[in-house]
Amino acid sequence: MYLVTGGAGFIGSNIVAALAERGDMLAICDFDDEELARNIAKRGPFHIIAPDHLLDWLAGQKTPPAAVFHMGAISSTVERDVDRVMRNNYLLSVRLWDLCAALAVPFIYASSAATYGAGERGFDDSNDAALQAGLRPLNPYGWSKLLFDRAALQMAATGHAPPQWAGLRFFNVYGPNEYHKGGQCSVVPQFWQQIRETGGVRLFKSHDPDYVDGGQLRDFVHVSDTVSVMLWLVENPEVSGIFNLGTGAARSFDEMAAAIFAAMGETPKINYVDMPNTVRNQYQYFTEARIDRLRAAGYDRPFTSLEEGVRSYVRSFLETNDPYV
Repeated sequence: MYLVTGGAGFIGSNIVAALAERGDMLAICDFDDEELARNIAKRGPFHIIAPDHLLDWLAGQKTPPAAVFHMGAISSTVERDVDRVMRNNYLLSVRLWDLCAALAVPFIYASSAATYGAGERGFDDSNDAALQAGLRPLNPYGWSKLLFDRAALQMAATGHAPPQWAGLRFFNVYGPNEYHKGGQCSVVPQFWQQIRETGGVRLFKSHDPDYVDGGQLRDFVHVSDTVSVMLWLVENPEVSGIFNLGTGAARSFDEMAAAIFAAMGETPKINYVDMPNTVRNQYQYFTEARIDRLRAAGYDRPFTSLEEGVRSYVRSFLETNDPYV
């Protein structure tokens, strides 16, 4: 049996779907919302654990889970309740780590590319403690993820660690089952909806002379690739550490919009609008995962191209009566 925290969320529900299709038994945590229920409506049966009971449930199992996928978190980058973010993203993660170390359970958790802040120090996932200490996230979410990454490295260095552990710094993940995230979901469903309603897409103008309007770059990674990496990890228990999880190839918002228009069979129509002053000083013009460490660890599967991932997402999910995995 596998335990998935945040198992009804975006990435978590995609893991649940993949494990369920393999016939694995599942326990999921963090399931208290009608919208989230739709993400796992096709799956089951499985154990459902209330978040407040998670640690007691895990400690009380006669047979521990085969692995814990810790995807549950306050994932909003605009959340400003620091106490809430730290309780959920840092303190709970430390306690789960301690239990997995005591029970000898592999522990795979969601970190984030938000740990890199504006990216001025690059996107190097070297597990060097000094390098990680120099990162400067832009919001409480990013800080909470970085603090736990640093704690994980320190605990592992002292020998206090699960038999396998991996922190995955997700870049710009997109794909089915993200609909409950509203304004925090990827640009794919947002642009798709704009095209349906207006026939066009609104993109921010560039306020950096090094980038043309719409030329701002992101590492867009399909959610199926994140699941592939996590399943590969449990099949390779000798692999541990913090790893970037992106495609390693940044693409522009213009290219993303073009892929969505093509998937919908529509002629591209893009309107460039001024970036609000409130975000202009903190806006990231470039993100790109360095995936050398992941490749060196043995993960050799190709990543889904932007065009293929968007086409599949639009035609097989967004444009159907049942957009859930």
